[in-house]
Amino acid sequence: MTRISVILLAVMLAPGVAAQHDQRYAEAPVGAEQQIGTVAFGADCVDAAQQAFDRALGLMHHMMYVQARGEFAAIAEAHPDCAMAHWGVATTLFQPLWATTPSDADIARGRDAIEQARATVADEREQTLIEATAAFFEPETDRQWDRLSGWTDGMATAYQAYPDDHDIAALYALSLLTEATRADDRDALHDEAEAILKRVWQEESTHPGAIHYAIHATDADGRAENALEMVESYGKIAPNVPHALHMPSHIYVRLGDWPQVIDWNARSAEVAREHDVNGAISFHYIHAVDYLVYGHLQRGEDSAAESIYQTALDEGRHQGTFPGAFHLAAIPARLAVEQRDWEAASTIEPRVPDYIAWDRFHWAEGLSWYARGLGAVHTGDLEAAHEAEQRLASLAEGAESAADARFSVYIEADRHILAGFIAHAEGDHERAIELMRTAGELESSVEKHPVSPGALLPPYEALGEVLLALDRPGEALAAFEQSDQMWPGRYNTLLGAVRAAEAAGDTDAATSWAARLLEIAPNAERDTIDQAKVLAQRD
Repeated sequence: MTRISVILLAVMLAPGVAAQHDQRYAEAPVGAEQQIGTVAFGADCVDAAQQAFDRALGLMHHMMYVQARGEFAAIAEAHPDCAMAHWGVATTLFQPLWATTPSDADIARGRDAIEQARATVADEREQTLIEATAAFFEPETDRQWDRLSGWTDGMATAYQAYPDDHDIAALYALSLLTEATRADDRDALHDEAEAILKRVWQEESTHPGAIHYAIHATDADGRAENALEMVESYGKIAPNVPHALHMPSHIYVRLGDWPQVIDWNARSAEVAREHDVNGAISFHYIHAVDYLVYGHLQRGEDSAAESIYQTALDEGRHQGTFPGAFHLAAIPARLAVEQRDWEAASTIEPRVPDYIAWDRFHWAEGLSWYARGLGAVHTGDLEAAHEAEQRLASLAEGAESAADARFSVYIEADRHILAGFIAHAEGDHERAIELMRTAGELESSVEKHPVSPGALLPPYEALGEVLLALDRPGEALAAFEQSDQMWPGRYNTLLGAVRAAEAAGDTDAATSWAARLLEIAPNAERDTIDQAKVLAQRD
């Protein structure tokens, strides 16, 4: 698997296809012959525009927003009386689950597109969708959620009127998942979204929105096995759409199935490399690469992870959006922290590369400071560790006004873990434990963001390491078990459980955890795997 991934990533060096379509966005086109699944919206347009619209809508369901926008714009230019083409241009200017704040230019463009849609619409069903998107663009506000709440309300109105329309149902389910990112009762919203999407899928098994949004609906604690049949069908309906090839890995991360994570993302990265945006590599590429790196690291295949990252750096400039910023910060941090290379972690430079507008991406920058602080505290540089912790506090405060309210929570969880390690290093052990438990509570208060495969160092894994260092192996084992329930199959969680069980004198448990570690990481390159091998031989 390691060799295959490296080979696939080497293939990505081939130059991208020429860009076309939209004046402001240039992304390499997906060929007209490419499969994207089945969309049959029946737009109130001439036949040629109907077919093109269905294709563009399918791409939007795949969250290939830039490309879909280009195709909607091409339809609108050729058929200006096709109201839904204008709706499509506007609707692809915001991404509900990522809560990416559109620029002033995007807001102006969205409003103009909505005006054109309203001026040409003659169909009541289409009118409901146009008004839902209009509700996003009309407010005079810099608060993304104030815009999204208007869209979610509009989608509820559309669904009430047209519950049997597959595209409206799928987008309504997406709006429920959008609401769930801020709701106290996330489960009820996920339940409703799952039920709607399953119904659409049963009626049309190749509908891209049904499958894609169902993965997001089940990419939540305790839900990963709910839609495995749908998940496994995604690559078949859209075998060359980068995001479609990536999405199943969201579920396999939740299940700790690293070969699947690696396989899907190797395929996604290979295809995504052919997509450029204004001369930069589409973020879909680095998105897949981060998941690839994460999967290899959980298997202890560190050289493969390092090679994949270096290949990505050698490719050139990456798209400077939120996902691009996140992954460019996350990957070097993961490589250092997962390998417990604290010297490397302590030297990580925040705000790199310099072409990213880091002031817009507090959480992404926070990943660098978190890794840097962990490296500092583990190498005895408490002054630098305190500096990193203070920087995280400042970033968390700045993120309180971010488009996604979860960003501040993610940063605060990491800050508490770092503060816990600092307290431990300073001899305040009970305070360290308290801080890490608080981090665990913060983590459980929100779902994992879809941009990320997982935390750099999860709270209960960190807590287990501190408790083990305090010679409290029984409590440490319980912490590692709790971490494994949240994020199964992580190399360092399993290794910690092996060590804790062995230290507690529970030979059976130590052997059992060792067997799991060897199953997860059969070709691990780290010396730390040796303890598991010894236990397995003893058994």
